[in-house]
Amino acid sequence: QVQFVESGGGLVQPGNSLRLSCAASGFNLKDYAIGWLRQAPGKERVGISCISASDSSTYYGDSVRGRFTISRDNARNMVYLQMNSLKPEDTAVYSCARFKDRRCSGSYYHILAYEFIGQGTQVTVSS
Repeated sequence: QVQFVESGGGLVQPGNSLRLSCAASGFNLKDYAIGWLRQAPGKERVGISCISASDSSTYYGDSVRGRFTISRDNARNMVYLQMNSLKPEDTAVYSCARFKDRRCSGSYYHILAYEFIGQGTQVTVSS
């Protein structure tokens, strides 16, 4: 079955960096776009970044563009999220998910654009 296992979260101070990893299994990663979603305390889960299958084109939300970088390694069945210049407002549970198409689109921010979502890893940004 389709499964995602996220890792790399933790407690960091503002301005520091983290790299999240997502191990995918149960399907051919190379055939699907993959997104990172996050759910902050008391808020809905939303997509923040997406990477397409075919050309690895990417989408980023305004709140993370320029600070976060999504990447993929199809040979290793892995997707990554490099997070730099972290802010307290980045505190959330971060999950990876399979997009319902090979290419990301403008709907990447909406949870309904995804069909499988991992359990997530907690990221806390605090001094």
